[in-house]
Amino acid sequence: MAEHFQKLNPALIIIYSYLIVDLLGTLLLSLPVSSKGPGVPLIDALFTATSALCVTGLTTVDVGTAYTLFGQSVIMALMEIGGLGVMTFSVVFFLFLGRGFSTRGRWIITESFAATPHRHMKNLLRVIFLFTFLIQVIGALLLFIQWRGEMSVSSAIYAGFFHSISAFCNAGISLFPTSFVNYKGSILLNATICSLIVLGGIGFPVIYELFNRVRNFRARKRVAVSLHTRIVLTTTLVLIVAGALLVFILERDNQIARLTVKEQILASLFQSITARTAGFNTLDIGSLAVATLFILIILMFVGASPGSCGGGIKTTSLAVLVAILNDRIRGRHSASLFRRTIPEETVSKALSIFILAVIVLTAGLIVLLVTQPNPPREDFLTYLFEAVSAFGTVGLSMGITSSLTVIGKIVIIMIMLLGRVGLLTVAYVVTSRRVAASYRYAEEKVMIG
Repeated sequence: MAEHFQKLNPALIIIYSYLIVDLLGTLLLSLPVSSKGPGVPLIDALFTATSALCVTGLTTVDVGTAYTLFGQSVIMALMEIGGLGVMTFSVVFFLFLGRGFSTRGRWIITESFAATPHRHMKNLLRVIFLFTFLIQVIGALLLFIQWRGEMSVSSAIYAGFFHSISAFCNAGISLFPTSFVNYKGSILLNATICSLIVLGGIGFPVIYELFNRVRNFRARKRVAVSLHTRIVLTTTLVLIVAGALLVFILERDNQIARLTVKEQILASLFQSITARTAGFNTLDIGSLAVATLFILIILMFVGASPGSCGGGIKTTSLAVLVAILNDRIRGRHSASLFRRTIPEETVSKALSIFILAVIVLTAGLIVLLVTQPNPPREDFLTYLFEAVSAFGTVGLSMGITSSLTVIGKIVIIMIMLLGRVGLLTVAYVVTSRRVAASYRYAEEKVMIG
């Protein structure tokens, strides 16, 4: 068994690790001690465990009322493990035992948290875990201040930590049946949750680089900002601002019509931020205008940034795709951003991720539509929204999650796993045994457009 494990490629180890932890979480959530009343069906326990581990947020049952304190603690642990990555905890565990980094461990950490191979892996992991712990504690404290007047001290502390972990890990799972709809006017809650989501969604490579820049600034050392960090911060800002403006404009005569100006701005900004990475909401998603829902679908499809807690095709992939389009229109054969040429390997990855994502979502949507009992024509957008939300590990829903058939739930589970593990990781496992051809066929032109 040990020899077989040693021969596995790192990508396959990542997939196995997620499946094992997912099954373990399902087993724990299936125990009588985890749920209230008659218990939660096995398929719903599997769905909840997968959603928590893949930091998605879609749930078929109300977490706050269906699960006990033990069950909710299991969900909280799964969110934390899924947010930082299952294999990251494995690598840290072996480091704690004094075994050092293996080749596989270095590959996993590099793929998860670094744009380029990193020399100081222990330093990187130390900063990541310290930053995660510190930010989550600060978030929990701010949320405690928000809720200390509404519930007991112990309940406010627990709710603060649960939602702080859920927000930073971009899980979007809430203990409240209506998420944060009742807090759309609270500046403290909106600012805290939005900050946690953004910090968890920009990616640990960016956080580590910004940390080093602050440290170098104190030492009066000038270090250039990497292209990766520029792309992530710029794209994230553009998506947040554009998304908020569009939600504000499209919902002005709909859901936010009767809100105060402050609530309108907060709700629009909150929904723009949470749509890309986390599944919280302050507006009723099922009652949003069709145009608004389509904007949210686009934001969910893009998702977070590489090396973060979120899913989707990632902000860098979107930026590279835009760069490809811009340069091709101008007659250039290369893609460039911020006066830097993007390597062909990166361009190929971005295109591959986009195409694979479209294929996965199309296949998943078809199966969902076929397996649901006579879905009305107008429900097409509802199921598309659900599928994209699962792929982007977002967790927003128009309210059909609990009514999905068993096959429909399994489809969403598979999409969530693919969205969290990564399409390229799965593709690498499928194609790793194939030998690349050492020849090229003769060229022949075809008509395009």
